[in-house]
Amino acid sequence: MPAQDTPFVADYLAALLAQASQLISAEFHQVVRAHGVSVPEWRVLASLAGSGEMSIGGLAQLSVTKQPTLTRMLDRIAAKGYVERVSHDTDRRVTLVRITEKGERTVADLIRLAKEHEQRVLEPFGLARAEALKSTLRGMIALRREAGAAPAAADEQEAC
Repeated sequence: MPAQDTPFVADYLAALLAQASQLISAEFHQVVRAHGVSVPEWRVLASLAGSGEMSIGGLAQLSVTKQPTLTRMLDRIAAKGYVERVSHDTDRRVTLVRITEKGERTVADLIRLAKEHEQRVLEPFGLARAEALKSTLRGMIALRREAGAAPAAADEQEAC
């Protein structure tokens, strides 16, 4: 329990998560941009990598991107050959997106570098604590989604 004179945001979970995300992400985003990929493109490609097909709504939630912004971005990265839209098997109203082989090749090195960055960030805390933290965060995300919590817009929260 923090001391009474501890500032609110120094002990408030959402503020701590946002600060940690911003600091950690900012470090890696330099690497992303150095590889000629924009941060929003990285989020989308990383979300799609190894995932098969995904609805635009699901991709917007996972990549923490507003859906209209994502739709425009998909046009741009589809033109680069990184993703493709496909029709849903049974529901013509649903458009799915999948990463192409070119997109997988483009993001593969960045994923390796992201894993190395993550290891450097978590290493001081030890493997067990790092895995416990990630497990706790996955559980929090799942519970909040089940409770119907609205996902944050990309301009409200930096992620990945």
